[in-house]
Order: sequence, then C-alpha cells, then structure tokens
Amino acid sequence: MSTATRVIEPLLYTPAEAAKALRLSRSTIFEEIRLGRLRTVQIGRCRRIPTEYVEEYIDLLKSESTA
Repeated sequence: MSTATRVIEPLLYTPAEAAKALRLSRSTIFEEIRLGRLRTVQIGRCRRIPTEYVEEYIDLLKSESTA
C-alpha cells in the first residue's frame, strides 16, 4: 500500500492562478479576457478559466508566432 499523497490538479483557474501558470501579469490576463482571446466561465460572480481554455490560448499564441 502506498503512503504517497495524491496531487489533484485544478480543473479551473482563477485569473491570478492562470497568470502564474502562464507567467503573465494579472492585468495581461484580464486584457486577454476582455479581448476574447482567453475564454472564461462564470460561476455566480466568480470568473474561472478551465484548463482546456488555457491550452486553447497557448495554441493561439503558437499559431500567431508562426504566422
């Protein structure tokens, strides 16, 4: 039996967590959200960024850098 603790990866990021994960500033994250380049979901008054939307944003950045 293993005694190692299991790490649960987040499925939703706060804008601050997404900024940290992407190594960007919070203001850049909010600007990208405002421009529609980084999609979010709304839960009550909270805005969250699903991990798949972070991956989509990375793909967008990659495609722009090769264009």
